[in-house]
Amino acid sequence: MSKLHLVFGGRVNDPRTLEFADPSKLEVVGIFADYASAEKAWRANAQRTVDDAEMKFVVVHLHRLLEPELLAPPAA
Repeated sequence: MSKLHLVFGGRVNDPRTLEFADPSKLEVVGIFADYASAEKAWRANAQRTVDDAEMKFVVVHLHRLLEPELLAPPAA
């Protein structure tokens, strides 16, 4: 499976958290096949909104959500 990454963002209630003010208004940038592409998209959007402290963009590792057993330590 590809290591898919989702980039999205929106206005947050507090810039120190990931509590989005209105989830219905989140901006989905896209889904990317590798971290480098996702990071490039994240950087572009974060830079575009750099003067607005209440805007935050994030990269989500979808592959970790889709196959969480790959992250679990081996059973003893």
